[in-house]
Amino acid sequence: MNRTKPVVIAIFCLIVINCKEEKHAFPTEKRFWDIQDYRAANLELNYDYESDEKLPSFDDPQTRIIVEKLVDHENYKVVLEDKELGIKYRNEVAQKFFSQWKDMNKIYQATDLKDNYLYDKEQLAVFEFGLGLQLLYFKLGNDQIIERADDPNSKLIINKINSNIGTLIDNFNIYLDKINEEKAYSEEGKKMLAKGIDKYFTDLVELYPKANYGNMLKKINLMYDKSNSEEIKTSLTKLKELIISKKTQD
Repeated sequence: MNRTKPVVIAIFCLIVINCKEEKHAFPTEKRFWDIQDYRAANLELNYDYESDEKLPSFDDPQTRIIVEKLVDHENYKVVLEDKELGIKYRNEVAQKFFSQWKDMNKIYQATDLKDNYLYDKEQLAVFEFGLGLQLLYFKLGNDQIIERADDPNSKLIINKINSNIGTLIDNFNIYLDKINEEKAYSEEGKKMLAKGIDKYFTDLVELYPKANYGNMLKKINLMYDKSNSEEIKTSLTKLKELIISKKTQD
């Protein structure tokens, strides 16, 4: 019997399988992803997937690790929270991460025929990655301004810092805008959205308790009336009470 043909077929199948596995390569073995890893991942996820090809998702055991690495907050924290490094250097790294995050937001925007998000949990996880990143990014920027200022208490410096905090709050308000699209999210996605408000907005208010949250309070009221999710309504109520409680402590 000629065994050559079956062996050749087996080798061919193995090559095909390996090529399929290596079609999309991500450094999932690395403990932390750096800027170069994010650049490569953004290019891969935004442009190298076919329109009918499934993106990495939390629900797929084989690709879950890719999403987990992509949205792992430790990737930026390991640098930005390292006080052995200079503020200028950390601020530059934060800026690069922020730039990559803007590209990350393009990845999971696909919707189905009913206008529901196909990757709602992944989309929210990416945005929450940016919320956590911005808390450090804007603080580092303000710390650098204070460090370089002749008079950190001057009106010019204080106004500049307050302006940056105002921009940060505006950026956080974009997350609340997602409640306008509540119908596009699954029940699991709505719960995740509510938890994101609980965590990151609480961190924001605790970091800047005396900031101007006027626009955010207006948006909270509007989104509360618009939402049909009890989880989201509860999170909005808690956030509103936290902001007001900080104001009454003046």
